[in-house]
Amino acid sequence: MIGSAFRVAVAVAAGLFPTIGIADGVSDFYKSKPLTILVGYGPGGGFDITARILARYYGAHIPGNPTVVVENMPGGGGMRVANYLYSVAPKDGSVIGTFIADVAMEPLMGNENAKFSAERFSWIGSMTSDINSCGVWKGAGRGIRTFEDVLKGGTPVIFGSSGPQSVTSKYPLFMKNVLGAPIRVVTGFKGTQDAMLALQRGEIDALCGLQESSVGGAYWSDFQSGNLNIFVQLGMDRKSALFTEATQLSQLVRAKGDDEALQVAEIVFGPHDISRPFAGPPDVPAERLVALRKALIETMADPGMVETGKKIKMDWNPMTGEEVQANLTKYYQTPKAIVAKSVALTKE
Repeated sequence: MIGSAFRVAVAVAAGLFPTIGIADGVSDFYKSKPLTILVGYGPGGGFDITARILARYYGAHIPGNPTVVVENMPGGGGMRVANYLYSVAPKDGSVIGTFIADVAMEPLMGNENAKFSAERFSWIGSMTSDINSCGVWKGAGRGIRTFEDVLKGGTPVIFGSSGPQSVTSKYPLFMKNVLGAPIRVVTGFKGTQDAMLALQRGEIDALCGLQESSVGGAYWSDFQSGNLNIFVQLGMDRKSALFTEATQLSQLVRAKGDDEALQVAEIVFGPHDISRPFAGPPDVPAERLVALRKALIETMADPGMVETGKKIKMDWNPMTGEEVQANLTKYYQTPKAIVAKSVALTKE
C-alpha cells in the first residue's frame, strides 16, 4: 500500500502520471475490442496481402494487444473505404482503412464522388514507399518489352481498369495524352486481381497499378517466368531494382522539355510514393492515434515482419503519419492550373 502510494507520488512529482494514465486508457480500450482494418480492394491483390501481413504483427505493438481483423471493402478504386471511414466508421480508433494514396487526391481533382477532406483523416502512416508500374502478359502477343515498343506498335494497346478515377485508368491515359502512345482503356473490372485474370486470358493487353511489392509477392512466379513483363515504371525520382528492363516514364517526360508536363507528372505519379497508407476517421482520440502511429513504425521493424518482407522481395520503407500528412498537404498546394491540366490529361 505504502509502496504504491509512493510510486504515484513520485510519478505526479515527475510529471509522468498523466502519461501513465493515457497509456493505461489506450490499453484498456484495445483490450476490450478488436482493431478492424478495411481494405479498399478485393482479396488476393497487393493491398489485401500486405494488410494481412501487417495484421499478423500489428496488435502485439498496440497497447492492450488487440486482435487485428482484416475486411475487404472493394469499390471505386478504394473510394468506398475512404468515404466510409470519413462519414460512417466509428471515430474511436477501432476501425482504420487502407487505400491507394491517389484516392486521397480526388477531392483536389474535383471528383464529386469523393465525400471527404483528405487532410482531416487521422493518418497513421504507410507501410512502405513503393514503385508503381504497368505490365503486359506474354508481350501482349506482339513482343512488347519496353514503352518504346508500345509507341511504335501502331495498333492500340488495350488496358484494363476498375474505373475512370482509378490509377489503372489515369496512368495509361497520361501516357496516351502526354506521350502519344496508342492506348485504349476498358473499364469495369472489380480490381487489380480481376483485371489480372482478364490479362492472363488475353481479354486485355496491359494493366497499370502493379506495385513493386505486388509483383514481388502475389505475381512473383508470373514475373520470374517472363509471362508478366513490366514494360514501364512510374516512379518520379527512384528506379526499381526489380524492373531492370522497364522504361522509366519520368525520363521520357523530362526529355520533352515541357515544365508543365513534368509538374503534371509529379502530381499524377508522385503521391504513389505513399504506397501502403493507413488512415483512421477524422477526430480519432489523440492518445489512440499516437499509439497506432507508433505501433505501425514498430511493426515494420518487427523481426517477423522483416523476414516476411524478404519473402515477397520487399524491404519495408515506412512513412510516419506525420510524413504522410505533410506530403498530402504539399500536393494540395499545387497551383490550380496544374491541377486542372492533370485532370484533363488523365481523361479520355
